[in-house]
Amino acid sequence: MANNPGNAADGQFTAGLWYAFGAFLIWGLAPLYFRPLVGIPAFEILAHRVAWSLPVVLILLLILRKPLQLDRVFRDGRTLATLSLTTLLISVNWFVFTWAVTHERVLETSLGYFINPLVSVLLGVVFLKEKLDRFLRIAVLLALAGVAIRILAIGKLPWVSLSLALSFACYGLLRKQVRVDALQGLLVETLFALPVAGGFIAYWLMTGQGTFTQESRFLDWMLIAGGVITTVPLALFSAGARRLPLYTVGMLQYLAPSLTFLLAIFAFREPFDGLQLISFVLIWLGLAVYTWDLLRQRRRRRQVAPAKAPD
Repeated sequence: MANNPGNAADGQFTAGLWYAFGAFLIWGLAPLYFRPLVGIPAFEILAHRVAWSLPVVLILLLILRKPLQLDRVFRDGRTLATLSLTTLLISVNWFVFTWAVTHERVLETSLGYFINPLVSVLLGVVFLKEKLDRFLRIAVLLALAGVAIRILAIGKLPWVSLSLALSFACYGLLRKQVRVDALQGLLVETLFALPVAGGFIAYWLMTGQGTFTQESRFLDWMLIAGGVITTVPLALFSAGARRLPLYTVGMLQYLAPSLTFLLAIFAFREPFDGLQLISFVLIWLGLAVYTWDLLRQRRRRRQVAPAKAPD
């Protein structure tokens, strides 16, 4: 009996949902991993994330039976230049996130990843000359109002939130410009950052100044686990994104900052006042408008698409 194409498509969609859900679940709960590392400098944690990501990426490529494409990447000067910039951006993103979580500012990381999709929209307008329709303008204005209220509440720019949103949005914009899949790209980025990270780790080991091998076995394993926390969700996200429509991935991405928000309020007991609530509500409204507009555009495209001719 021939396979049913509908069942195969449903199976791919279901698998994609589980992969993407797993990725955003890990990202959303990531502060639970970083919390025990309070007291360790954020740069040291970052160095170990980079160093231990390399063996994890190589193991994942082996499990997934993906051949290395380093020769093709390193022959393309433009790809190398772009990946060098993405290495810097993702390193900044990881550092700021790590610093914020280990300094009891998890709520600000949540805000950053909530506004990230709308920052991506603005970058698309500026750099890709994309057009903003009326509803996207409303969504962006609501998010800007939420950020403005946040500025009023703390009396200064929410640099953690803005740094995370801008660095990750710029990272996503540049990664779209190179034809390298997520794991291959992460491998190249890790190789770029490894000399700096590995050099510092070697120095700390020789001088006895770092945490690794100096404090406890638990902290040693936690630092090593940084490679898993970094690469596994990215692999899951890559597998899910290939199987799901973009609008589905777009809606699922709010799971991560939502979980981080709940952790900040209920697990870590970070301060949360009325102005912060108003700020988040405005940003949530902006995201709701943004998501509704994505669904509206998708329905419109399906309606105007020509019917497929019968075989």
